[in-house]
Amino acid sequence: MERKQFGSTIKGMQQRSGLNFATVRRAELFDELVDLFLAEGFAHLTLDEIAARLRCSKSTLYTLSGSKEQLVRAATVHFFRRETNTIDAKLSVTTGSRNRIAAYVSAVGEALSVASEQFMADLNAFAPAREVYEQNIGIAAKKVQDLITEGVVKGDFRQVHAAFAGDLVATMMMRIQQGSVRGHAGLDDAGAYRELATILTAGIGV
Repeated sequence: MERKQFGSTIKGMQQRSGLNFATVRRAELFDELVDLFLAEGFAHLTLDEIAARLRCSKSTLYTLSGSKEQLVRAATVHFFRRETNTIDAKLSVTTGSRNRIAAYVSAVGEALSVASEQFMADLNAFAPAREVYEQNIGIAAKKVQDLITEGVVKGDFRQVHAAFAGDLVATMMMRIQQGSVRGHAGLDDAGAYRELATILTAGIGV
């Protein structure tokens, strides 16, 4: 009985270890895939080229998604999920209503600053990935709205229309993504986000 239980325990540990390895390897592949796409874009890459660059088989890519289109969308989701975790971690150690908004908006800019112009152009042209970006813009705008409301309640900000401020942020994020700000103001994306954070916090202060 004891020997059987011990064997079952070892088998369970091996199964969990295998599962953990598979999960970690999957996350590593997505990280490598995201870094490749951010640096070079994705429209011109075939699955064979992606597999070669990631030093894996094409069948391994198919364990991530069933087609290149699905792979691009999944990689975009992974990118935003990864960066959201990083941004939330920064926000969790930031105090003060003004500092929290500035830190959040600037962190979003920093997260997107690694994206090449080619990646942003490809993203804008590929609806499934663009929709993921737009969904995350909506989430970011809602977060800014909540941070403003929090600051108003604390008396750190004057009474402002938080939903309008959030919509302003969403609009500017869309213009930054489309390259309009770079073209008209000459600011790179990270610089545009820093300016947005400065103007936003200065405009709502008491």
